[in-house]
Amino acid sequence: MSQVELRHLRTLVALRDTGSLVEAADRVFLTQSALSHQIKELELRIGTSLFVRKTRPVRFTSSGNRLLKLADQVLPLVHSTELDLQRLAGGESGRIFMAIECHSCFEWLLPAIDEYREQWPDVELDISSGFHFAPLPALSRGDLDLVITADPDEELGVSYFPLFSYEAQLAIAKDHSLIEGEWVEPGDLKEETVISYPVDRSRLDLFTSFLEPAGIEPKRVRHAELTTMIVQLVASNRGVACLPNWALHEYLQKDYLAVRSLGEEGVWPTLYAAVRADQAEAAFMRGFVEIAKDVCFKNLRGIVTAES
Repeated sequence: MSQVELRHLRTLVALRDTGSLVEAADRVFLTQSALSHQIKELELRIGTSLFVRKTRPVRFTSSGNRLLKLADQVLPLVHSTELDLQRLAGGESGRIFMAIECHSCFEWLLPAIDEYREQWPDVELDISSGFHFAPLPALSRGDLDLVITADPDEELGVSYFPLFSYEAQLAIAKDHSLIEGEWVEPGDLKEETVISYPVDRSRLDLFTSFLEPAGIEPKRVRHAELTTMIVQLVASNRGVACLPNWALHEYLQKDYLAVRSLGEEGVWPTLYAAVRADQAEAAFMRGFVEIAKDVCFKNLRGIVTAES
């Protein structure tokens, strides 16, 4: 048996990218215990440690950095060859006309599209605005080929590929009275102005998963098209807003506002790539899903692997 295997290289890259054993295990679909065992096994094979224990982010030894350099050289070549083999097996070309039911998803979708176009140049790819019509029925009819959604409808004959789960958090001004609690309850928002994207509330987690089950209606609902506009309104104490944790990360880093969980356990939606069942196994479609997931886990903070 070879001392160093591809799985070892992928594990080390995940450890470097995430900075922790817990998140790295999530990335490579292992338990933390299994990941630790795999690394210890590799260290025994090569006779040296690969990273310094109990450091965060993880600090690699010289041997660990040498293997990471190898991984950066080898893994892209392996991935490229796998894609070539998929294309040779068929399904290398097609059309992806997509729509998005998520205003803040453009942050990661555009880089994913750029990478996909490089790897799948023969696939025709375009985006339609998904904000002002019902994308999932359009997908079922064949007008669209892929929809990014957090609201799967199992009655449409559509296949759903989970991309990631995230926490829907309440953004509040730094001097807001709700900052006193560790989380908010539905009744806390009875006298609040809620700022949201201009979409039906049936597609807003704050209402469907938090306020409506408790029979609570906020004092007022105000709309804004852009995430930056919503954040500015929240920061100036014009209202509160529910946004994905990954979309709020940069504003928290800049100390623009504060966030609280919706309830003690929080609200954790899952984002899906929806495709028609007859295209669910197409290589070019699976390729887009895998690239989208990879780009998300490389760039978004606070997301977790979704259960299939």
